[in-house]
Amino acid sequence: MEPNFWLERWQTNQIGFHLPAANPMLVKHFKSLALPSGSRVFLPLCGKTLDIAWLLSQGHRVVGAELAELAIVQLFEELAVSPTITTAGDLKRYSAHNLDMFVGDVFHLTAQMLGTVHAVFDRAALVALPEDIRFRYSKHLLSISKNAPQLLITFVYDQSLVAGPPFSITNAEVERHYGKCILLEDSQISGGFKGQWPARECV
Repeated sequence: MEPNFWLERWQTNQIGFHLPAANPMLVKHFKSLALPSGSRVFLPLCGKTLDIAWLLSQGHRVVGAELAELAIVQLFEELAVSPTITTAGDLKRYSAHNLDMFVGDVFHLTAQMLGTVHAVFDRAALVALPEDIRFRYSKHLLSISKNAPQLLITFVYDQSLVAGPPFSITNAEVERHYGKCILLEDSQISGGFKGQWPARECV
């Protein structure tokens, strides 16, 4: 989607994608990454997700990238943490103990700026992007994360019934992005996609 689409969603508080708790699939399957305590986990297009607080509570370090500065301001307010704000290329960097958030276009984030990451958790990035941008994004993500292992959540539904985002992404497409993957879970969404259409959630 165009950047202004997401910026407007944050400005008007249309953030139905923001969950009121840590993502259940993250809590259930994060252990499959087998990361030692203190590992640094990258969350692309993260918003102010409560997944960040959960990962910090598990003893990990978190780095994120988000287009909307308002989301990151709210994140630090809700964590009751005062960030140090610096410039990193074309991006802003909000930093605190074990936490770094880059604000701006994720395609401007470089491997050098990102630093070492031991894993990626993508709940809302790949599924937020239209098809013509997804392959650019996945190539960029592999490059800046230096092929770090990834826990990825996608949705599969009949795209002809309803437009995204989040977009429907089949397991076959995931493998076109990242090569052979391990499917940890493929389950029906209770109540359907947006409460109406049959859909599956895949991890």
